[in-house]
Amino acid sequence: MTVQTLEHSNATALFDITPLQPSLGALISGIDLAQPLDRPTYDALRATLLEYRVIFFRDQNLTREQHIALGAAFGDLEEHPVFSLPDYPQILPLISEELKERLPGGYRQTSDGNWHADTTFRADPSAASILIQRVSPSLGGDTVFANAVAAYETLDDETKAKIDGLTAIHDTRTFLQFLDTDEKREALQKTFPPVEHPVVRIHPETGEKVLYVNSVFTRRIVGLPEAESDALLARLFNQVKRPEFHVRWSWKPGSIAFWDNRATQHYAVPDYSEARHMERVTIVGDRPVGPKA
Repeated sequence: MTVQTLEHSNATALFDITPLQPSLGALISGIDLAQPLDRPTYDALRATLLEYRVIFFRDQNLTREQHIALGAAFGDLEEHPVFSLPDYPQILPLISEELKERLPGGYRQTSDGNWHADTTFRADPSAASILIQRVSPSLGGDTVFANAVAAYETLDDETKAKIDGLTAIHDTRTFLQFLDTDEKREALQKTFPPVEHPVVRIHPETGEKVLYVNSVFTRRIVGLPEAESDALLARLFNQVKRPEFHVRWSWKPGSIAFWDNRATQHYAVPDYSEARHMERVTIVGDRPVGPKA
């Protein structure tokens, strides 16, 4: 398997890269994402994404058509099975008033208010996501990203040996609360039955090992008693929460986050009480493969 690395001289000739944290994350400037990507810029962005795992942009006021075109430059786009815009099925809207239930004190909670990687309920989970902010609260509403490669690498050797050959079940249960009839819930579960993914996947482009369980979609580890599975998953979920693996992004209208969904998890901080409107396109990925496949 070929491990791709970033040629800084090539990338920095096309745009500026400012690393944000030691573990992951870089701010990219000097580029207009509304314009079609030529091959050198595409290659440089892809390599930068692989190195930094999540890359950020400011002042990118893309139309929906431009947002879709940007995502499509990197691969086929998913259509979300529950949330999408009627005229733009490739776009997942995240709108606070529609998706979030108020909690005491003005805080809100939604299905993305826990650490997760996107669409791991699919047999072929997404490769990457591109999220743009349309409306921002005056305070709060940040997103935190975690390096799931570092989360695996810093486990003790005994735990690594235990989980390297294990698989886990992922499903769509999180979304059932947003469907208003039994027929819709049954249809979703029929279209997306539970899938089995490796607990540790091999990144298809870098060859790195990635901790690949998350608290939104992963239900149980195959072959373990329920109590043991629950305890191990809780430990692995907590591993991702360690702040040394994180970068925190504060949104403004026109801000974009572009993350490698195969190497990261993220958490939308529900600490705001004003309108927050974001839109995401999601790039189709491939079936995860474990180290002992």
